[in-house]
Amino acid sequence: MTDTTNRAVVPAAIEALRLPAHLDGRSGSNRGGDDRAQIAADNDIDAIKAWLARFIDTRTTFDSYRKEAERLLLWATVELGKPLSSLVHEDWLRYRKFLQDPQPAERWISPAGRKFPRAHPQWRPFAGPLSPSSQRQAAIILNALFSWLVQAGYLAGNPLALSRERKGRAAPRITRYLDDEVWAEVKATIEALPRETPREREQYLRLRWLFTLLYLCGLRVSEVIGTTMGAFFARRDKLGVQRWWLEVVGKGNKPRIVPATSELMTELARYRRELGMTPFPLPHETAPLVLPLGGKERQMTRGGVHEIVKQVFEKTAQRFRAKGDDYATEAARVMMASAHWLRHTAGSHMVNGDVDLRHVRDTLGHVSIGTTNTYLHSPDDSRHTETESKHRIDW
Repeated sequence: MTDTTNRAVVPAAIEALRLPAHLDGRSGSNRGGDDRAQIAADNDIDAIKAWLARFIDTRTTFDSYRKEAERLLLWATVELGKPLSSLVHEDWLRYRKFLQDPQPAERWISPAGRKFPRAHPQWRPFAGPLSPSSQRQAAIILNALFSWLVQAGYLAGNPLALSRERKGRAAPRITRYLDDEVWAEVKATIEALPRETPREREQYLRLRWLFTLLYLCGLRVSEVIGTTMGAFFARRDKLGVQRWWLEVVGKGNKPRIVPATSELMTELARYRRELGMTPFPLPHETAPLVLPLGGKERQMTRGGVHEIVKQVFEKTAQRFRAKGDDYATEAARVMMASAHWLRHTAGSHMVNGDVDLRHVRDTLGHVSIGTTNTYLHSPDDSRHTETESKHRIDW
């Protein structure tokens, strides 16, 4: 049972959280000895911040790791009335069950699944129950946190260590992608958007550009918002043919170049003309790849990009429902989709279109196709040619 005296602790973002002395971890039962300490932190929040500092240069990783550490810290202090540094193995088992359905919802789940700024009074740690894959990801991240705190001498032991499971067999195929019928309906949804007013036209062209970018380039949302127009560049091959490329920085700060096909550049030119820009980017342009409505030159947030993609999927689901009960499966599937599904869709469609697997690997920025072909490398120009001919959006 939760001790009602702990209700003074209200779930709040970790940077604004203030814990009473008996919950801040200074006297946690799992604390390491002072003679072993390798970090200056003397409480749980500062210890977590010391761990997070290692990832400050990679924003997506930092945000993901902070989210999981923050959730566990809040649950421990609010629901159990224990500091993070007093958790034991049985507490971890209870938390795993909690992740399946965070209750009470009014305390833990954002109203109507909305995303609020971290300082907003209606901010909550969860948008809803975690999927099995998200639960596994939480376990991986938290195990890394506790292992590091043990190594740093802050904790005596890792309460997750007894729950380490053998790595499951990899899924035989990617399932989070849009098949041809659903993908065609998504494009039809965008094409059906009104475009009578300047704002409607800008919104329509922005969506066409964004979906073209996500699909033809297979970009992650973090890569979309973190890349500028100046990252486009043109170069000529040995035959004098000019080809456009887009340089992005992916996971692990690894740069890669992605073929910018003629379809992609056509959509970009349409979008840029609507914003009063030159059809093609100039070197060193600082404008983001996708801009807020109104053309203000500022970077959109990941949440903002996810939201406008989700709105298209919701409208697509409505179109399927309007066709009748026979399309309930398609409606339900597209409602599950997220912006990252477009990356998986791009990869699946490229493979189904017989694009060389090496080209798919290089375009999506995967580390390798598999252990047996780690050293394969595809020439860039042939990758551009094959992508141009076999991977099309066909608006």
